[in-house]
Amino acid sequence: MSAVLEVKNLSFVYGKGTPFEKKAVDNLSLSVEKGEFIGVIGHTGSGKSTLVQMLNGLIKPSEGQVLLDGRDIWSEPKKIRQVRFRVGMVFQYPEYQLFEDTVYKDIAFGAANKGLTGAALDAAVRGAARFTGLRDDLLEKSPFDLSGGEKRRAAIAGVMAMEPEVLILDEPTAGLDPMGREILLSQIVNYHKERGNTILLVSHSMEDIARVADRILVMNHARLHAFDTTERVFAQGASLDAIGLRVPQVTRIMQLLRQRGVDVPESILTVDEALSVLSALLKKEGKIW
Repeated sequence: MSAVLEVKNLSFVYGKGTPFEKKAVDNLSLSVEKGEFIGVIGHTGSGKSTLVQMLNGLIKPSEGQVLLDGRDIWSEPKKIRQVRFRVGMVFQYPEYQLFEDTVYKDIAFGAANKGLTGAALDAAVRGAARFTGLRDDLLEKSPFDLSGGEKRRAAIAGVMAMEPEVLILDEPTAGLDPMGREILLSQIVNYHKERGNTILLVSHSMEDIARVADRILVMNHARLHAFDTTERVFAQGASLDAIGLRVPQVTRIMQLLRQRGVDVPESILTVDEALSVLSALLKKEGKIW
C-alpha cells in the first residue's frame, strides 16, 4: 500500500495575532494509505473538524503541509479546487445544503462542475443514488419533499457522484434514529468495499467506529493522541478515559469479564463478536444446548 494523504508538521491557529488566538491543530504528522477506512475521534474542540477541513483544502494550514499523492495541495493555490474534487467532504447535517429543483440535479451538481457530462454524468448520479439507497423514482422529486433520512442520503450522494479518491464524512449519522444510523452506516461500508477508495469517518459513536474502521486517529487538545489499529486503540481504555473518551460498551463489558477471570479476549469490538465468543464459552462449559 502507498500513502494517499500525508500531513507533515501541520498546525492551524484561529485568530492568529489577536487576543482570541487559539491553536486548533498543533504540529501533526501522519499518513493515510490508499483504501483505508479511518475513524477520527476526539472530544468536542479537539481539532477533528479543523484537521479534516485542511485535508481537502477548505482551510489553509498556518504551518506544515498536506500532501495528496506526495504533492503539497497548496503548491499551486489556483488549483486547490481540483483537490476538493479528489478529496470529497460531507459536512454535518449536509441536507441543509440541498438547493436544486430535483434530487437528480442536486446529486449531479458537483460532478457536473468537475466536468462530467452526458452518459458519464448520468452513470455517476445513478451510481451514487444506488450506493445511498435512493430509489430511481425519488430522483425527479424536489429534495424538499424527501424525508429527513432521504435528504441526508441525497446530500451524501452528491459528494459520492464526484467520485473522489478520498471521502471524508463529518458525523454523517448525527441526528438520525437508530434504524437510520444503521442503514446509512451500512451503505457507507458497502460503498467503501465496492469502490475501494479511502474513507475518513469523524464520529462521536465509538460503536460505529469500532464496526467499520481499520485504524483510529485520536485527537486531544489539538494534538495527535493516538493513531493505530482499532483493536489497539480500544485496548487502551484507561488512556481514552483520561481524555474524556470511552471504548465501545461491549468492549468495556468484555474487559470487565476478563478482569474477573472469564477467559474472553479484551479486543472484542462488536456485539456480534461478543455473542459468538460467549456462546462458544458457554457451550464449552455445557451450559447451553
